[in-house]
Amino acid sequence: MDQHEAERGGPRLAGRGLRLGYDGRTVSDGLDVEIPDRSFTAIIGPNACGKSTLLRALARLIKPETGHVVLDGQEITRFPSKEVARRLGLLPQSATAPDGITVVDLVSRGRFPHQGAFRQWSPEDEAAVTRALEATGVRELADRHVDELSGGQRQRVWISMVLAQDTPTLLLDEPTTFLDIVHQIEVLELCRRLHRTGDYTLVAVLHDLNLAFRYADHVIMMRDGRVMATGAPAEIVTAERLDEVFGLKARVIDDPVSGTPLVIPEAVQ
Repeated sequence: MDQHEAERGGPRLAGRGLRLGYDGRTVSDGLDVEIPDRSFTAIIGPNACGKSTLLRALARLIKPETGHVVLDGQEITRFPSKEVARRLGLLPQSATAPDGITVVDLVSRGRFPHQGAFRQWSPEDEAAVTRALEATGVRELADRHVDELSGGQRQRVWISMVLAQDTPTLLLDEPTTFLDIVHQIEVLELCRRLHRTGDYTLVAVLHDLNLAFRYADHVIMMRDGRVMATGAPAEIVTAERLDEVFGLKARVIDDPVSGTPLVIPEAVQ
């Protein structure tokens, strides 16, 4: 825990005693989570276990029935919406761009939280968009139409838009879904580079266990709306825990390339 975290009494982003649900159905109850500052945290678990629901609550897209989300030492509901957007960026599932919009115009929309009645587009906004385009490697695509790009390129553009918000915390809901393996790795390499070279805290809902364990340095394992384990992959990933969380019989070995846990499923009888 660094000095700033100690002054806040904890990490920048956390959930305390959360009861989360939709349409009268409870998904999680009594949920406590902490996102370590400057970590790359992967939320994993079986389908319908509450991963995206948790992420949406952390982003203030859904209101907990009980408990609260803490952002920068305060309940997140105490901040105006624009202030939340200046502190926290979200890439939702299946983001769609308006027809005919260019890359630079879409990324520029990330500056909306910084606009106001007395503050219009400025050199600071222009610089933030340029930094975001460069960080994701899409500056050469700036004048291209988003709908002309490949899936991996589009995802990098969406991440660029979130980066243009200039927030220290980025939440990514299934950022590799529907991408082929090359583009999945491309997006996760970008996330790891942002994590390692910037002062970012990243949280991503991921489905591929081996990619999650290779790229994230902190993992939250969920099942049936509960956190089953949390910590560094090397500390919490075991065959017994995979069976408990996923019902998966598997061996866990060291990845020969990264040294991170590698899951080898056993044959289904």
